[in-house]
Amino acid sequence: MPDRRALLRQTAELAADYLDTLDTRPVHATADHESLVRAFGGPLPARGEAPGEVVSHLATIADPGLIASAGPRYFGFVIGGSLPSALAADWLTSAWDNNAGLYAIGPAASVAEEVAGEWLIELFGLPAGSSVGYTTGATMASFVGIAAGRHRVLERAGWNVEDDGLIGAPDLAVVVGAEAHVTIHVSLQMLGLGRNRVVRVPTDEQGRMRPDALRDALRELRDRPVIVIAQSGNVNTGAFDPLPEIVAAVHELPNAWLHVDGAFGLWAAISPELRPLVAGLGDADSWTTDAHKWLNVPYDSGIAIVRDAAAHHAAMTLGASYYVETVGAERDPYNWVAESSRRARGFPIYAAIRELGRDGLRDMIERCCALARRMADGLREAPGATILNDVVLNQVLVRFAPPVAPGETEPDAAATDAFTREVIAAVQADGTCWLGGTTWHGLAAMRISVSNYSTTEADADLSVGAIRRCAAAVGDRWGAPLPA
Repeated sequence: MPDRRALLRQTAELAADYLDTLDTRPVHATADHESLVRAFGGPLPARGEAPGEVVSHLATIADPGLIASAGPRYFGFVIGGSLPSALAADWLTSAWDNNAGLYAIGPAASVAEEVAGEWLIELFGLPAGSSVGYTTGATMASFVGIAAGRHRVLERAGWNVEDDGLIGAPDLAVVVGAEAHVTIHVSLQMLGLGRNRVVRVPTDEQGRMRPDALRDALRELRDRPVIVIAQSGNVNTGAFDPLPEIVAAVHELPNAWLHVDGAFGLWAAISPELRPLVAGLGDADSWTTDAHKWLNVPYDSGIAIVRDAAAHHAAMTLGASYYVETVGAERDPYNWVAESSRRARGFPIYAAIRELGRDGLRDMIERCCALARRMADGLREAPGATILNDVVLNQVLVRFAPPVAPGETEPDAAATDAFTREVIAAVQADGTCWLGGTTWHGLAAMRISVSNYSTTEADADLSVGAIRRCAAAVGDRWGAPLPA
């Protein structure tokens, strides 16, 4: 039997060593695919190895292939870090190894989810009594919320979708903004509602659903069960759909459900400064968010919240003769998500909320948004750079035009696309920070998301300097100097 205490101490030291390097190590991976395969690969071991040797070897071979996404200069996708308490609680979650499916298996896990859920509902300003489910991420959280809506609108139309499926069911219409996130379409795919059967509502120049176009679309759907999916926090611009107008339009229908995808934008509700962006949020029927984005807990951690707890329960519950179910006083977590056996995700969320409190969470959200504006301002002054979005949250879109020699014509869109993508690649290779690219309204753009609690003004300024330096170097390669 290995010395478990010594092994865990060794593991903690290895983890601490890694975390201590986050400020200084390159943000990108330093190993390519082939070298990682060589390091990890080899014949299947015939004999077991000592746990300490396995862990030590794993830390060594994995290190070159790690992305410092937990660090302060990772601005790719929308990824937060891990608060100290949330990381520690996640370690304890693994050590306790309780299955969070049933209260009978993990009473503490169930209660942590229950209490954290009540806190989240209060923080977001959502209706008391709403139900909460803890999922892997936004895809499954949206799956849960839309499934609850599917249950309720089809039940009103006289159909039990859980028992009878969708064959022969009333024709259910799904309405989304033209810039709905891909996870919404994946959720619809898994729910049998189809990715291509949706009604797409045009959006404005920032990606917000147009209420006038929504009303036009809903006018044709009045006699059908309808699910409308709005967005709080466009993944490119951070823009918010105008919920008061959307709510009013949806509530005019006799049988409709409004789901809000707020994977990161929902957290704006916590800040008095940002709360006007989510006006009308509490009048929707279900909501999606991610705790591994702006609550800064370890992966994975999606959250589904549903006003109609009965519809939520009906859409998700399974039931089996051997399950030891509660009689109602306690919470069986599996009744609120699409999994039975699962990780106890409530512990890190509970810990993070306690570490920050309402005030600390507000400060973190507002600080990230201020840093996004700071980076946008620093890049706006760079030669050839254009900020494409209104920086209302934590997202920045930047486009870089190639340098033009005196007497030459201005570059066309294709050249600017190519130059922008080359600047993005150069920044990723530089290693000072990491950010991704996107295509926004047909234009290539650099996409910056500030989501980490540990990011400072110094990190933002260092990253802006690196981006400008890389843009200048790419400009030199294109044949004309571009000042940094």
